[in-house]
Amino acid sequence: MGNRNDERRVGAKARNRRFESQVVVVTGASAGVGRAVAVAFGREGWRVALIARGRERLESAAREVEEAGGTALAIPADVADAGAIDAAAAQVVAAWGRIDVWINNAMASVFGPVTSLSPDEVRRVTEVTYLGQVHGTLAALHHMRKRDEGTIVQIGSALSYRSIPLQSAYCAAKFAVRGFTDSLRSELHHEGSRIRITMLQLPAVDTPQFDWVRSHLPQQLQPVPPIHAPEAVAEAIVQAVRTAPREMWIGSPTIQAILGTMVAPGLLDRMMARQAWEGQMTGRPAQPRDGNLFEPPPGDPGADGRFGSRARERVMSVSGTTARGILAAVALGCVAGAVTAAWHLGAKGNEPDRRRLSDRERAARMVS
Repeated sequence: MGNRNDERRVGAKARNRRFESQVVVVTGASAGVGRAVAVAFGREGWRVALIARGRERLESAAREVEEAGGTALAIPADVADAGAIDAAAAQVVAAWGRIDVWINNAMASVFGPVTSLSPDEVRRVTEVTYLGQVHGTLAALHHMRKRDEGTIVQIGSALSYRSIPLQSAYCAAKFAVRGFTDSLRSELHHEGSRIRITMLQLPAVDTPQFDWVRSHLPQQLQPVPPIHAPEAVAEAIVQAVRTAPREMWIGSPTIQAILGTMVAPGLLDRMMARQAWEGQMTGRPAQPRDGNLFEPPPGDPGADGRFGSRARERVMSVSGTTARGILAAVALGCVAGAVTAAWHLGAKGNEPDRRRLSDRERAARMVS
């Protein structure tokens, strides 16, 4: 028995060493969710390549990964530049031999009504939030195909399904990522590839972006409540990397928004017109600003924004397949209930006719 336990411990240690030596690339890793994810992998002992534009924040995030127990490689690059992302992927492989996980997290947005946006603003949001994920995916595939192994993670949002006012360019880009990912997933299935691809739909998160994103609005910005801590969301992302479901919905607001859109999209249109419009502003006055759309902002705020006192420290997650299955079961239950009720009502409606027929039969027998 003792030898068997020793073998199990040795086997567990070997598996842990293999897991800890894995390589993950995180784009948008210098702040917000991306930074929290990079540090979370650092705590797991991973080798973490961090890609972002702001060199000061990038180097600070890399130090934080090292302090957490990981090995960091900081690579300044703009995800909108396909050549730069290809070069970054090659640098990671040259340093560590492979890429096990690639997380496409970088994003950009602009707040304002559609009529306030310029073509250049829409183009830039699209280049970063949509094409940035395409560039990262293609760079990862180039190296993962050589080993026929790896996991690509697309960081989406509840807004990948449920658009809201004042962020039309960002919502459109997230919808595009979902379409691109679904097509690629089918192609990988067709090839019989062992490369896994998963899309994670996030809720509102307390990140610094609301203090530096480009805005045409007259008030300070905020995530649409309820707000979640980036560290809690990062832990959910790490767990999703292990299992790589087709899709993961993180946070109860995400689940509610997606299922609500499937069931009653018109109702949510009207709700968003009121709640999401006001919910993205704090009520405190502010001046429109250029923000970080074209240039990285100065400073190093870290992963968290200014809403920590309101941020939820825990977050629930469910796979999209499971959530859809539950919705289908509920819908089938409602249909079955309606059919049963209709059958009973019909049966009751027929009972008086049967009674009247019996009365006639008895009367006829009495006459005869």
